[in-house]
Amino acid sequence: MWAKNLLFVAVLVGGALALHASLFPVGTKQRQVNFDAHPAQADDFRATVTAVNDAFRAEWKAAQLDVAPPANDLAVMRRLSLGLTGTVPSLEEVRQFEAQPVGARLDGWANHLVHDRRFADYFAERMARAYVGTEDGPLLAYRKRRFLAWLSDQFANNTPYADVVFQMIAQQGLNTDKPAVNFVAATFDEAKKVPDAEKLAIRVSRAFLGLRLDCAQCHDHFLEPAWKQTHFQALAAFFGQTKHVVTNVLDKTEGEYAFEDRVHGGTQEIAPAVPLLPNLLPEAGTRRERLAAWVTHKGNVFFARATVNRVWAMMTGRPLLKRIEAQTLDETGPAALDILAKDFAAHGHDLKRLIRLIAATEVYRLDSAAEFEITDAHDKVWAAFPLTRLRPEQVIGNVIQASSATTIDQRSHIVTRAKRYFNERDFVQRYGDADDDEFAKAHGTIPQRLLMMNGDLVDGRAREELLNASSQIALFARDDAAAVEAAYLSVLTRRPTPAESAHFVARLSGSSNEERRRRVADLYWTLFNSTELSFNH
Repeated sequence: MWAKNLLFVAVLVGGALALHASLFPVGTKQRQVNFDAHPAQADDFRATVTAVNDAFRAEWKAAQLDVAPPANDLAVMRRLSLGLTGTVPSLEEVRQFEAQPVGARLDGWANHLVHDRRFADYFAERMARAYVGTEDGPLLAYRKRRFLAWLSDQFANNTPYADVVFQMIAQQGLNTDKPAVNFVAATFDEAKKVPDAEKLAIRVSRAFLGLRLDCAQCHDHFLEPAWKQTHFQALAAFFGQTKHVVTNVLDKTEGEYAFEDRVHGGTQEIAPAVPLLPNLLPEAGTRRERLAAWVTHKGNVFFARATVNRVWAMMTGRPLLKRIEAQTLDETGPAALDILAKDFAAHGHDLKRLIRLIAATEVYRLDSAAEFEITDAHDKVWAAFPLTRLRPEQVIGNVIQASSATTIDQRSHIVTRAKRYFNERDFVQRYGDADDDEFAKAHGTIPQRLLMMNGDLVDGRAREELLNASSQIALFARDDAAAVEAAYLSVLTRRPTPAESAHFVARLSGSSNEERRRRVADLYWTLFNSTELSFNH
């Protein structure tokens, strides 16, 4: 009997030590983050970063503006994690991060994130919004989850982005065996029993070229004289021979595409043609293969620029151009856009390299505040990091991760991951989703605030359940100041100011056991409902 009791005590002590290790020391060896900064030290990598920095500095000088100071490393760590995984770093990741050499830990953190499965899953979901929209689509004809899983695998394996896009546009086969065909299948017209060629032309031009060519769908473009209705319809004609039989997407070799001419009346046949750079369009291949080759061609600057602009926006909350898709061809944007686009094309459309480049730039590491007033003029030339409201999945991702002292990732128990998925889905539905206009300036609403203050999910994550981080902090923090610091690092990825620490230490002073757990839970609830949590900065 005594042996069983001893074993039980040993298990309890071991569990307590494991919980304590996740809260305060650097972390256990099996959960160590690999902070490899070497990819950011290559000469050609540093040359591109320097060129981007010099381009922005020239704009700041021309505008005669003071520039915000560099942000502290924890702030950059937080914005990188939110932009690439949709959540804040865990407390154990923060502890490991701070144990790294100061000069290399940000580059190492960025490199770690792009090799983390959380990045692949999150980027797949975000990018898919531009590819296939946010709806579940037609039953059987379209397999959204299969498409997202395939896309995540491509990002995880760092398949050249041009190859990923080529497959989406040109692939044929069953939507389960060849998941890329779901890009086409998502537009299936149940009435006509074929993919919607016009919708596909819109998505190709917007998602892959960053152009709003659909303004010429029914008439000549009223902002861009170079775009005629025939340009848009000729682009749609590349999908005119594409058929959809049950779950199979395939191309026929007969039949011409015809569109309804709303300007002159009647129906008009039109041959496939591209609206720009016709010299890049190959002659061989199916119609969709030719279009895919043209879109992803190394010489197609619109493809590279659109990718850079979108990834930049996902990482900062705001695109380099005025919008994520340009209305006209003469919108140039900052010189840094073309520098990064040129590097992207020259290095085989390497998405992970592009992300590491952006993360290494001076602009990305600027503070969002300064001793002087940040004005629209500063925002225009990126003289400060843009203060942007978090997306709903980032808000709940923050809450869920902060409630766990250890990292919730692919190594977590399947029950933990499933619970996170369903909690996030339910929260986003109630909080509200920006859908396609995800980079527009957003403002908080009263229902959103009430959901954060009174919602069961947020309240439950803050309260004193045994496995919650707040309860662990209350139990294992060496003193009140350490408990307050751990809570701030978990929720906001920063240490409390002296005034904040003094205020909350006083609230914890003299408490013990259940009362202490309740007070730390109240601190968590307060931080969850702070304005700071809802913004990237």
